[in-house]
Amino acid sequence: MENYWNSAISFDEYIQIANERLESPADQNEIEYKPYYELGLQRMNRTLKKLVIDEEQVNELKSKNFDGKILIISEAWCGDASATVPALVKFFEGHNEVKIFLRDSDSSLIEQFLTNGTQSIPKVIILDKEFKIKNSWGPRPKFGHDLLLKYKADPENYTKDMFYNDLQIYYSRNRGKDAIQEILELL
Repeated sequence: MENYWNSAISFDEYIQIANERLESPADQNEIEYKPYYELGLQRMNRTLKKLVIDEEQVNELKSKNFDGKILIISEAWCGDASATVPALVKFFEGHNEVKIFLRDSDSSLIEQFLTNGTQSIPKVIILDKEFKIKNSWGPRPKFGHDLLLKYKADPENYTKDMFYNDLQIYYSRNRGKDAIQEILELL
């Protein structure tokens, strides 16, 4: 894990790379993902502006005496990531170092953390100070996962558009609080 950590980037670099891919796509894939990068950046900026850190959660973090690191596998074009990653970065700021590993640059890490056989992101890897894996979380909080299950169970009556709409409403109201709580429970 230490090698992955050492090749991971800061949140500021993550935003910078997303902006570069938006402004100057390097290949056809980045051209096709341009609208998703734009939307992801808008959502991350909105989350950063509206995020209010819950003091009870901060106190819970302090009480855990967690001295490890948080490694997040992500991509800025991902809707789940754009809702969760900025909240996690800001929450752990000043407490634990957080870095981001770009899933699409090297799939060997995400292959170790598949969700039902897929490379779903974001994936949060909780590491101790020796870079040993303590736990992992992702790609979305339980409420979001329940919405996904509802869609998969009855896609004719609860369409993909309805699922995405409900998920984004949830994310915009929750601002990462549930994800933070679920991760706190794993520390």
